[in-house]
Amino acid sequence: MTGELETAESGRGPVGPPSTVRLVGLDLARGVAVFGMFAAHLAPDPAFGGASAFFAELTRGRSSALFAVLAGTTLAFLTGRPTPKAGAERTRALLGIAIRAGVLIVVGTLLTRMGTPIAVILPYYGLCLLLALPLTRLPAGTLVPIAAGSALVGPQLLYLLRDLTFQENGGHAEWARAVYALDPASRAGGDGIVDLLITGNYPVPAWLPFFVVGLALGRLDLTAEVVRARLLVLGPALAVLGYGGSWLAFQLFPYIVWISGAPSAWWSEAEITVVTDDPAWLLVGAPHTETTFATVGNAGVAIFVIAAALIALDRWPTAHRLAAPLIAVGTMSLSAYVGHLLAIELMGMEQLDRRLPVLATFVVVTAAGALLWRRFLRRGPLEYLMHVMTHRRRPA
Repeated sequence: MTGELETAESGRGPVGPPSTVRLVGLDLARGVAVFGMFAAHLAPDPAFGGASAFFAELTRGRSSALFAVLAGTTLAFLTGRPTPKAGAERTRALLGIAIRAGVLIVVGTLLTRMGTPIAVILPYYGLCLLLALPLTRLPAGTLVPIAAGSALVGPQLLYLLRDLTFQENGGHAEWARAVYALDPASRAGGDGIVDLLITGNYPVPAWLPFFVVGLALGRLDLTAEVVRARLLVLGPALAVLGYGGSWLAFQLFPYIVWISGAPSAWWSEAEITVVTDDPAWLLVGAPHTETTFATVGNAGVAIFVIAAALIALDRWPTAHRLAAPLIAVGTMSLSAYVGHLLAIELMGMEQLDRRLPVLATFVVVTAAGALLWRRFLRRGPLEYLMHVMTHRRRPA
């Protein structure tokens, strides 16, 4: 999510070995994810209907999944891209990533303590980065089945863990209360280890698969047209498999509609009235439901957006100028994300102001600020801080 790929600034064709080419299409995809997050937070509530509400529903959950996949791709770039780094070079890269993860956890915890009406995702991303570090030595051919396996196993594991965490009356089990009492992050008002792993809004078992998917993508040669074309087909195929599989389950087992409270819960969470511990819930496909169907569908959308962004910038030179605001925001996605949370806090939004003029203001100000910043400085403010903290000065 930091948008830091220590690479060249070319967006079309390699200017050196594959491991040294900056793919501006990834910055474009990050920009899409940032503004998708803005829409998820500030666009009219999907439950009220209308075109703008429908668009907002498309961004819910899928924007955060796109962030997670892109974070995994960045993880691959920082550790060697197609060929994983080894020896001292790998050690330095892993140390830098661990520092990044720590910064995300700390910044995310501070933002959570502010009490904004938005579930801050940064601490979950930070922990996922740490947990994905052992996988950075693996090639794409090994990471693909791991990603598939984690998408199948993770949500089911999370279901079992939640069953062990909550009592019948909805309260936490005794062991969970004991962990909360000892956890310094929980006592400080942030998301503690139980939240990050089990009870939070982005629990690691259901979100780590997105990082593995992104790591596998980053191990591919994304400069190759054939790879991009295959990803452009794979993304929609996974989306159909995820959301379509849940839709089919809804048709075969109408009980699921009653459990979720919404006939559209195979792809939309807008009208879901209750989250239950009934096993039928595992057949729901809506974003933020932490099921296998949702994971597969969201990953498919993320892969499609990434492939489309890479292809668009490669085939249509004018797309660079048209997409310049999105690209600029994508290069400083962490700063943009944190900035919009701080703005919401400074505006005193105890309840999110879901009006199109508010959303438009956030988008325009962020895009203009990013473009202006990029005219003078290469990195966003928080991205620069990350760079300073993770790079030692080396002799010429």
